[in-house]
Amino acid sequence: MKSSVYNEKVDWLFNQFPVFQKVGASAYKPTLDNTLSLIQFFGVPIDDMKFVHVAGTNGKGTTCSVIASGLTSAGKNVGLFTSPHIKDFRERIRVNGQMISESKVVDYINRIQNTDFDFSPSFFEMTWVMALAYFYEQECDIVVVETGLGGRLDATNVIKPELSVITNIGLDHVAILGDTREKIAFEKAGIIKERVPVIIGESDDEISHVFIEAADVKMAPIIFLPEHLGENTFEVNKRLAFKAIDFLLEANTNLEGIKSLAISSLYENTGLYGRNQVYSKHPLIILDAAHNPMGIQRFILDVQKRYSDKNVRVLYGASNDKDLFEIANLFPDTWEYYITEFKSQRTMRIQYFKTNEKLNQLNVTYFSDAKKAFSDAKVVDNENGMLIVFGSFFLLEEII
Repeated sequence: MKSSVYNEKVDWLFNQFPVFQKVGASAYKPTLDNTLSLIQFFGVPIDDMKFVHVAGTNGKGTTCSVIASGLTSAGKNVGLFTSPHIKDFRERIRVNGQMISESKVVDYINRIQNTDFDFSPSFFEMTWVMALAYFYEQECDIVVVETGLGGRLDATNVIKPELSVITNIGLDHVAILGDTREKIAFEKAGIIKERVPVIIGESDDEISHVFIEAADVKMAPIIFLPEHLGENTFEVNKRLAFKAIDFLLEANTNLEGIKSLAISSLYENTGLYGRNQVYSKHPLIILDAAHNPMGIQRFILDVQKRYSDKNVRVLYGASNDKDLFEIANLFPDTWEYYITEFKSQRTMRIQYFKTNEKLNQLNVTYFSDAKKAFSDAKVVDNENGMLIVFGSFFLLEEII
């Protein structure tokens, strides 16, 4: 049970600094200056630390978690920085799967509160540098880092990693990163560093040249993962993470055993959940954090392939910056839909959902309360029915 002091401090952090999770694009700080100043304030010698840096549109968190789990399984002391959290702020900062302690979070926030900065850092900048300070104190052998947004100007891009990884490129956060896949690829390619190898998970003719050009400029070895048709999203992310593990642990003689442990101990080593997660078997309920068109399309295709004999019910909620026209057109006509708002100020409102022509052609029930929607939606036929929940981390946060 979280202490009242911890709750007060985290609430202060959320309210004091702009949070993308709450307010969207206005929280984005397209500069690294604030981060560098905070690192100096906390006295973190980042040049003495080792990192793996992961960017991309989808699959960053899963890829980071599998890499971290593999390194932990190999006996390394591994820091893991991911975002956003679902239930507890401390999910963002872990060492060997264990969340940072409440007392340590309180200590860091006290230091922030007792300092008058001559700039206004974002919530993400503050959280990232707190994580760096913690990972240094914990003497981590290596830290696996998920970018927050983009790459080139993301707060995490102050590090020089042992390896860079880019998962894939889709249209998301277009108001910030650009309105074409080429522009977004350019931003993600910003994590490529001088002579540091980079692995590209998925690419195509539209964007591969962007990565090749960025790698050439930095004299960085570049590896494109070959495409395997028919893989579900988790398998794609796992294969990319395994390639990274091969590189990072190339001297290890038990790589296959380590990879097996990485998956079997994934939750224990990283706390990963909300990614194609079987929440319940009776009735069958699956949760996924898919929220942009690429992620949602892949999740839907995976469900259709693996559960072709099921009557599928969907619980869906979205943030108000998502492309509802493109997403709704991905929804199968034969499924049943429970569409809800959630508590965040960024929620997409029912009245907006109702303006969508495709949704008006589907079997849809609307809710203003996510918990009520989940309660009603999960009453399905145990034998033939299933419920899938996706659309936003905010939605998962409210129902689990």
